[in-house]
Amino acid sequence: MRTPQPNEAVKANVKQTRVLVIEDNEDHWALMNRAMQQCLSEVTPILATTTIEALEIVQKYSIQEWELPKLILLDLYLPTREDGCEFLQQIKSLPSPCSQIPVVVLSASSDPADISESYQYGGSSYIVKPTDFSGWITYFNELRIYWWETVTLPPINLSI
Repeated sequence: MRTPQPNEAVKANVKQTRVLVIEDNEDHWALMNRAMQQCLSEVTPILATTTIEALEIVQKYSIQEWELPKLILLDLYLPTREDGCEFLQQIKSLPSPCSQIPVVVLSASSDPADISESYQYGGSSYIVKPTDFSGWITYFNELRIYWWETVTLPPINLSI
C-alpha cells in the first residue's frame, strides 16, 4: 500500500469539509466567502447569521456526524458579545462530537475582556478580524496551514 504524500493527505483532509461561519454582517461574509473560495476551494462554507440558526445546523448534522463541520468561525458580536459567549457555552455543552468542534472566535474587538471570555467559554482561538480583502486572504491561508496541514483533529466517531 502506497503512503499518501503530505499534499495528498491535506487534500483528503479538506475534501468535502464543512466550515460553519456564524457572521451577521453581509459585507464581512462577502469578503470571507470570496477569500475562502480562493484559499480553501475544497471547503464548503455554511453561513448562519444568528446563533440560533447555527445551533440548529449543528444539531441537524449531529445525526449525520460525517457532515458535521470540522471548524466553526464565530463572530463574537452577534450583535452583542453576550450572544457569542452564550453560543460558545451552548456548543461546548452539547454531546460529543459536537462539543469537540474547534471554534475560532473572530471579532473586530481587541478588548482583553472579549479575548479572555472567548477562551473562558471554550473558544479554541481568538482572531481580530482583518480589515480588507488581502488581510482575509492572509488569514485563510494561515488557517489552512494550521487547521488542515498542522493540527490533528479528533476523529468523528460514528454512532450508527
